[in-house]
Amino acid sequence: MSILAKNKKVYFDYDIVEKYEAGVVLHGYEVKSIKLGHISLKGSYVIIKDSEAYLLNAHISAYQAANTPKSYDPTRSRKLLLNRSEINTLIGKSKAQGLTLVPISVYTKKGKIKVSIGVGRGKKKYEKREKVKKRDTEREIGRSLK
Repeated sequence: MSILAKNKKVYFDYDIVEKYEAGVVLHGYEVKSIKLGHISLKGSYVIIKDSEAYLLNAHISAYQAANTPKSYDPTRSRKLLLNRSEINTLIGKSKAQGLTLVPISVYTKKGKIKVSIGVGRGKKKYEKREKVKKRDTEREIGRSLK
């Protein structure tokens, strides 16, 4: 298993409650581009529409600009492959408990491209500030002990 991309801010912005693994429906040139690492999960999220999960705003740049179709949209919505029971639990958690579905990372597993999805609760601004302040004080203590 090799990690191709990470959503770096997901653990800063959300408290991840649960994780799921999903496959992604892609075109061939998108697969080649992702395996080269040309994917960004910044600002991307997962929605469930008509009892199917979709990855939105994930930017996959073109593999070869000259050979890519003219109608190619790098941020198009991509269908995620999940079991029916997993989709039903995600629907329940996102609606009843007000949790958000965010992609955590993209990786390969047995030659297939997978997405790790986190079910998270958004952090408040003061919680983020406290975390930054705590990290800074720990850094200062570490410096003074050296």
